[in-house]
Amino acid sequence: MRYGFAIDQTTCIGCHACTVACKTEHQVPVGQFRTWVKYVDQGTFPNSTRDFGVMRCNHCTDAPCVTICPTQALFQRDDGIIDFDRDRCIGCKSCMQGCPYDAIYIDEETHTAAKCNFCAHRIDDDLEPACVVVCPTHSIWVGDLDDPSSGISRLVSSRPTQVRSPEQNTGPNVFYLGAERAVLDPLAAPADSGYIYSRPDRHRADVARDMATDPVTKARTTLNTAHPRPWGWRVTTYLWAKGVGGGAVLLAALALLLGVDLGVLTTLVAPALGVLGTAVTGGLLVWDLKRPDRFWYILTKSNPRSWLVLGAYALAAFAAVSGVWLLYGIALETGLLAASPVVWTVLAVLGIPTGLMVAGYTAFLFGQAEGRDLWQSPLLFWHLVVQAVMVGAGALAVAALVAGTDAAGAALIVRALVVATVVHVAMLLVEYLGRHATRAAATAAHLVTHGRYARLFWTAGVALALLAALVALPAWGGGMLALAALAGLAVQVALLAYESVFVRAGQDLPLS
Repeated sequence: MRYGFAIDQTTCIGCHACTVACKTEHQVPVGQFRTWVKYVDQGTFPNSTRDFGVMRCNHCTDAPCVTICPTQALFQRDDGIIDFDRDRCIGCKSCMQGCPYDAIYIDEETHTAAKCNFCAHRIDDDLEPACVVVCPTHSIWVGDLDDPSSGISRLVSSRPTQVRSPEQNTGPNVFYLGAERAVLDPLAAPADSGYIYSRPDRHRADVARDMATDPVTKARTTLNTAHPRPWGWRVTTYLWAKGVGGGAVLLAALALLLGVDLGVLTTLVAPALGVLGTAVTGGLLVWDLKRPDRFWYILTKSNPRSWLVLGAYALAAFAAVSGVWLLYGIALETGLLAASPVVWTVLAVLGIPTGLMVAGYTAFLFGQAEGRDLWQSPLLFWHLVVQAVMVGAGALAVAALVAGTDAAGAALIVRALVVATVVHVAMLLVEYLGRHATRAAATAAHLVTHGRYARLFWTAGVALALLAALVALPAWGGGMLALAALAGLAVQVALLAYESVFVRAGQDLPLS
């Protein structure tokens, strides 16, 4: 059994009865919507047209929101309906990133995720969804798509239909009849400067200025809902914080295996950065939850497929290794224990895989955010690792200046800093100036390189990083640590600037 909708846009009159019925049935807060009607105008008056599109959850067969949800608050019923349990939701907003259709919002009253749930309570009572009942033109069809004798199956099989974002391969179960491409494709009709009844939210209006308008159709969205970015500066800072900790431990572990003495940087500074980076990361992630009182649900109501859960395990493993390493280092520095090559080897061998995972696991999390094409790069894991080495080495370079690290140890840190910084910039250029797998990814990349983020990207993200590498070069042999420390501080700023651009640009494109 597979419930689905068919929406006949050739008969829809844009009356919003479905929207009102849905809001009444589910007590949806003012300004938020589970289903809504989008308006798209084309042409120039008097030779203009207006088309409607009913937007809602697509109840996907392969629903990315279900996969990414860390607490199984979103789930697929046996009849194919994607429902939600607000009592399990922690408000992490990852489902909003996973949904390619802008169908999910955070309820202002419960602070948990909500969306169209097919009026599942009515379906269970053999009733049709509220929107179907009130539609005056019978434009919304509902039924079992797996039953060839059902009305919706006969309708879908007998007439041409379209789905939204078919390239996402989610198996959407909302089919549109007679819909204009500009209505279903969110990139084909940027938000107009003024809506028919209101103004677009500032975010949509700002992004629309960097999006191309079709010179022939002049398609523009004249009514839609507001969809702000779910993630902001806390996620940007989290990427940097875990990068510093993971990179510092990775470099210290490498030094141990190579037999390079970093002195107190190995015993205290690197593991302390690991512990501190993990603590800051965890604090930021909990702070960013809409229901932080439920953060522990990640461990007690876990979805083992979600990289929010697997990432939490990676953070815990890295924190454990860094914590034991720091305690051992303190014992050595205070004379409580004697140094053991075996212990150091074990710590180094454990530090490398846990450091790699804490630095790079976000690539897999962002990979599950299927609504954000800019984040779907196959290079992202390794790029995050390179970034971690860059800022981790930068932090150790600052500490080396204070600690008086010997030339061999300082040389390893500086060389790691310079090489990682150059590779980071090279990967940026390949990522943003090369070809992209989808039009959405290419459009988001254009925002970064030529649009609203171009100045920050090229100056702070790229030029400052290259300048840091040049400043650190004279310290390549282990001397002139003041220059290396200055470069180490500069790369922190450069990475924060870039991550700010990366996180925001990935969420800027409209999905509905």
